[in-house]
Amino acid sequence: MRVLFAGGGTGGHINPAISVADHIKSVDENFEALFIGTENGLEKKLVPAAGYNIEYIDICGFNRKQLYKNISVIKKLSDANKRVKEIIESFKPDAVLCTGGYVSGPVAMAAKKCGVGAVIHEQNVYPGLTVNGSEKYVDYVAVSFKETINHMGNKKKCVYTGNPVRGAILNADIDKAKDIIGMPKDKPLVLIFGGSLGAGKINETVLNMLGKIIKENRFYLIFATGDRNYEDFCMEMKKTGITTHNGVKILPYIDNMADVMAAADLVVSRSGAITVSEIAALGKASVLIPSPNVVRNHQEQNARELEKKNAAVVITEDELDGDMLYDKITELVIRDCITLGLMGYNAKKLAKRDALDEIYKLLLKVSEKNKSQPKQ
Repeated sequence: MRVLFAGGGTGGHINPAISVADHIKSVDENFEALFIGTENGLEKKLVPAAGYNIEYIDICGFNRKQLYKNISVIKKLSDANKRVKEIIESFKPDAVLCTGGYVSGPVAMAAKKCGVGAVIHEQNVYPGLTVNGSEKYVDYVAVSFKETINHMGNKKKCVYTGNPVRGAILNADIDKAKDIIGMPKDKPLVLIFGGSLGAGKINETVLNMLGKIIKENRFYLIFATGDRNYEDFCMEMKKTGITTHNGVKILPYIDNMADVMAAADLVVSRSGAITVSEIAALGKASVLIPSPNVVRNHQEQNARELEKKNAAVVITEDELDGDMLYDKITELVIRDCITLGLMGYNAKKLAKRDALDEIYKLLLKVSEKNKSQPKQ
C-alpha cells in the first residue's frame, strides 16, 4: 500500500504519522510512504531521521488577531493545493493520512479533488480548526478521545481509534528499564520534561527547586530542558552555584524516551495528546502542567480527562512554583506511594494500545474504496 502522510509543525503532529508508517511497514512488505510538510517545522528533521521521504509545501496558519495578514495566507493555500495535487498525481497514493497542523488542510482538500480517500486524525480532546475544516474532505475522522465525537459536525465519520503510540513505548520493558538506562533502584525516579521544544516556565520551576532536590537527595531526577534552552539553563545553574551529582541528570533532549519514561516512577510534563497517551500506555502516574499557549487550551482539556479518572494531578502555570511542585512530587513518590500506584493503574486503564492497527484498518478501507471507484 502507498500512503501519503501530512502533518507538521510540532512533534505532536509528526510523530503519530511516523508511528503509523512504522507500523504499516512492519506488516506490509510492499508499503511505500511519502510525507508532506514544511521546511520550517520539526518534520524537516524528524521525517528523514525516521527513514522516510518528504516533500515540502509553503503554507502557514491563519492569523486570528490581524485578519488583513491572511491575504497572503490565502494565496499560499491556493499555491499549496496545486503543489499537493502534483505530488498526489506523481506518487499515486492508495490512501492519505493527515495528522494535524496547517499542512493537513490543503492535503485533505487536494486528496478529495484527486479522488483519493483520506483519514484525518485528531490527537486532542477538542478538535482543532484544521480537523474541523477538513472533515468534509475526508472519509474518516479518527479520534483519540470518545468525548471528541461530541464536538464534530459529522459524527458518522468519527471512529474512536485512540492515539497512535509508537512501538518503542508499547514494547518498553518496564521491569528492566532502570537497568537499561543505568539508574539505581534504591530511590524513586522522577522524569521532568516540557515537550520536544522545552518549556520556559517548567525550566524556571525546576531551577528554583533544584538546590533542594540535590540537598535532600530523596529521589533521582532526569530533566530535559529542550535543545534551545539547555545552554541558558546551565548558565543559570552556574550563576546560582548549583552543582549536580549522579542522581540528577540535566539533558537538552532525551533520545531514549521510551526507556526513560518506562523507568520513571513519576512523570512531570506538559499534556500534549501524544505525551498523555504514552503516559497512559506505560501506566505511569503523572503531574501534568498544561501549556497555556495552545489553541483552545486543548492541553488542559487533555490533562483534565486523566484527572477525572484519578490518573494524574493537574497544575496550571498560574499555580506553578518550585516549592509547590517539589512538595507534590515528594508527597507522591515518598509519602503516598499508594496514591502513586493507583494513579498509574488508572492511567493504564485509559490506554488504547491498538490505535496503530485501528488507523491502519481505516487506511485499508479507504484504499479498497479507491480501487473500486474511478479517479476524478
